[in-house]
Amino acid sequence: MTTSEPQSPAPQPPAAESKDRIYRSPAGIAGGVLLLAIVAWLGLDAIFSGHGRTPWLALATLILVVPPVVAFTLRPAVYANQDRLRIRNPFRVIVLPWGQVASLRSSFSNEVVTESGAKYQLWSVPVSLRARKKASRRESRAAADQVAGRSGRSRGGFGGAFGGGGLGGGLGGGLSRGAAAVPDGPVRAETDKVMDELREFMETRGQAETAQGEVTVRWAYEVAGPTLAGAVLLVILLVVG
Repeated sequence: MTTSEPQSPAPQPPAAESKDRIYRSPAGIAGGVLLLAIVAWLGLDAIFSGHGRTPWLALATLILVVPPVVAFTLRPAVYANQDRLRIRNPFRVIVLPWGQVASLRSSFSNEVVTESGAKYQLWSVPVSLRARKKASRRESRAAADQVAGRSGRSRGGFGGAFGGGGLGGGLGGGLSRGAAAVPDGPVRAETDKVMDELREFMETRGQAETAQGEVTVRWAYEVAGPTLAGAVLLVILLVVG
């Protein structure tokens, strides 16, 4: 009589990492592209059309100016998934597991506060007071339209009781369709909606086992290095004459 050896359980596939939600500033990107186009136009024109030291000065200026423009306009982004929040600011990259996030605050800027008390600004999610005022006005108009719709439906029902389906039915039906388009929730500025989504991540994933760990901060040497090199080259050219 033969006995079969117990089979080892099949290895489980690794859990798929959730995709990042990426938050960037469209206005910042548009401004960065415009600035880079202007700088490139002026710089390349000076390099290919200038005489004497002008091409070298233009080259040094390009090396000095382009990295900060990219850093402050195109580079900033916020990446959020089920496990962590990654903030790519102009000169630093901060990775925060949700278990280390104490709060997300919005005042004159949006920032994240860690359990240790450190604060990091979200450069790609800027606060727009103008957008907040615009959203507040839209919400006020929506509330007024909703009140007007309810009042119109009340008048429509009164007319329908006495006049049948003619005037009351037409008036009540039209206003009812208009009132249905009024949003149920409050009208929010886009950056405030982003902060609401990040707070939902923090509240739902803060205690998760995969959302624990240490906060890491890395300096963006790929931005600081070329900027410093351009500054040194420009100083040397100006001193040498």
